Amino acid sequence: MIATLPRIVIEPTVRNALIEDLGLAGDITSAAVIPVGHRSRLAMVSRNPGVIAGLDAAELAFQLIDPAVGMVRHMEDGSVVKPGDVIATIEGPSRALLTGERTALNFLGHLSGIATVTASIVSAISGSKASVVCTRKTTPGLRSLEKYAVRAGGGMNHRFALNDAVLIKDNHIAIAGGIAEAIRRAKASVGHMVKIEIEVDTLDQLQDAMQIGVDAVLLDNMTPVQLRQAVDLVAGRAITEASGNINPTTAAEIAASGVDLLSVGWITHSAQVLDIGLDYI
Repeated sequence: MIATLPRIVIEPTVRNALIEDLGLAGDITSAAVIPVGHRSRLAMVSRNPGVIAGLDAAELAFQLIDPAVGMVRHMEDGSVVKPGDVIATIEGPSRALLTGERTALNFLGHLSGIATVTASIVSAISGSKASVVCTRKTTPGLRSLEKYAVRAGGGMNHRFALNDAVLIKDNHIAIAGGIAEAIRRAKASVGHMVKIEIEVDTLDQLQDAMQIGVDAVLLDNMTPVQLRQAVDLVAGRAITEASGNINPTTAAEIAASGVDLLSVGWITHSAQVLDIGLDYI
């Protein structure tokens, strides 16, 4: 069971999307064509195979237009669908259904696309101990929903924002004057509850980091051979996270190196939308 996002978290995002679509005059097409009081029933249907995510946002898009709209879910987020599967049926005032349709499908298709590609990598590494995690490479304003979609696809979340944990990257290291100095400054600055992770791209840098000690190491763009060497060097003293060139084809070999996490940015910033339609029934 996937922990859903509270309505208070997603409502501002959905509301803003509706405001963007309604503009200054509202849905002039539905107002002109559809009689007041007319009611309809629509089926939300998958056109492609995939994994569903975003039903709460989709339902909210209709209900913010008119609370009289009702949705009956035939599947839940995290469900695997095939072409032709009916995900949900929506019933209510026709004008509200047509006004909310595009916003609802935009959320559902986008988030389901993220869940689908996440699931493809999770499946590819199913024989390993590794987990798939997302990054902060998210659409501005949609981070909580996109990271939720990653969880719906079987993945895990990396930090949500800059204040979650310390992640010392290459530019931090360069400006601080080196790995050792960057780590020392971080340890002197943050509290005991804050984790510290550092990005390295060579085994020499990793050795320097481990001499001082960190909670996690981000092994950036290393080959599977280098990753295995890195895992041996760390020897369980820190969480190991692989990053770079991770896709369903390469994921299994990378995971077989023994790393704990596969960090994948494109599952949120470049996932293909899952084609879902809304059909009159």
